[in-house]
Amino acid sequence: MNASSRTTPFLFDTDFRKPRPSPEAQRAAEEAAQAEQAAHARGLQDGRMQAEAQVQARLADAMTRLALAAAGLLAAADAREAEREAQAAEVAVLIARKVAADALAAEPLAGIGEAARSALQHLRGVPHLVVRVHETLVEDAEALVKRLARERGYEGRLVVLGDPDTAPGDARIEWADGGVVRERARIEAAVAQALGLPSLD
Repeated sequence: MNASSRTTPFLFDTDFRKPRPSPEAQRAAEEAAQAEQAAHARGLQDGRMQAEAQVQARLADAMTRLALAAAGLLAAADAREAEREAQAAEVAVLIARKVAADALAAEPLAGIGEAARSALQHLRGVPHLVVRVHETLVEDAEALVKRLARERGYEGRLVVLGDPDTAPGDARIEWADGGVVRERARIEAAVAQALGLPSLD
């Protein structure tokens, strides 16, 4: 074998100022590059997760504020609706009171007759009844109560008395151990209380 075949050709592209790294140094550099890439990827992932968490927190906060605002609006609407209902009930009671007053003025004996019917239904064995009405209604009330007593088989003694303090249409029916009172003012107060309205005196 001649000498020319053992010589290495001169490489003009080789830079002899930089030593070629050892395989260990090259592996270390590659591992460092991989570690840097992994760290960069982790940083990106952490950044995404943090951004997503912030978005979720903002969304949750916005939803909470929206829910509170909606609850406030519903409460306000409920309060307005309750106020409207109360006003409607009050107007209805006032109208009913006016209608009842007109009906009472036209038929003052209707309430007295209703109270007498209710009492006479359970008082057949009572020896006597006293009926107190407004003094202007004594004769008409006496005729009405006596007729109702006959219809219901009451055979006791009936006395109808005039009372200036009893309102027209009201009546007090009394017997030895009890009595029935029919007062329009009490009925109106009970209706107002049941509806949660102030007294309409």
